[in-house]
Amino acid sequence: MSIEVGFLIKKIISMMLMPLTLGIIFMLIALFFLYKENRKKAKQYLKFSILWIALISYAPFANLMLYPLEKIYPKLEKIPPNIEYILLLGGDKEKRTWEALRLYHKLPNVKIITSGYALHDQISEAYKTAKLLSESGVKKSDILTQSNVKDTQEEAKEMKKRVGEKAFILVTSAYHMPRAMRFFQQEGLNPIPAPADFNNPDEDGIFSVFQSKQLQKTEHAWHEYLGLLWMKIKA
Repeated sequence: MSIEVGFLIKKIISMMLMPLTLGIIFMLIALFFLYKENRKKAKQYLKFSILWIALISYAPFANLMLYPLEKIYPKLEKIPPNIEYILLLGGDKEKRTWEALRLYHKLPNVKIITSGYALHDQISEAYKTAKLLSESGVKKSDILTQSNVKDTQEEAKEMKKRVGEKAFILVTSAYHMPRAMRFFQQEGLNPIPAPADFNNPDEDGIFSVFQSKQLQKTEHAWHEYLGLLWMKIKA
């Protein structure tokens, strides 16, 4: 599948602004000053990079970053009747799929729409998620796919063509839901938020540091804040 240049540039810029990337950049600057025999500045940047990476991989910091995003939309308990579609956004499919399955078994005649394109391989994220749903007991006739969408904004535009102003259930990770809702509402859609994969701070100890799990949580939250900021700038 061909990828648009603009989309690639956006992904590269986003990657360069991620917390871990910034930490590595600080380390490279330290090496540069060391090469220039400026040991004082080299030590300063090296100390800062180590402290920065320790911070972004520290459980209390990661949990604090996620909390404002996840508190906006609670778990969907009161499920509206007569819903025809559940849209399961691409990404973290193993975690988000459970919520889609829970809702699917509570709604008669509902269909699940999976989404997501193929980037690193020939199989789209939408197809992989559809296969997972099928293996979990969802009838194949109840699974629809939209595999030509590259991000949440395109998912919203594609959904507009399918449902118009009809209400539908939107399933995505709790940290991603605030930004996703903005995209869909901007298109004039009526999504019902069903956040999944909530963070559980009780699983982390106060001394959890330099852990990939915590780093991943920080990066998820950071990416969302950057996305929300960009949406505000463009508005």
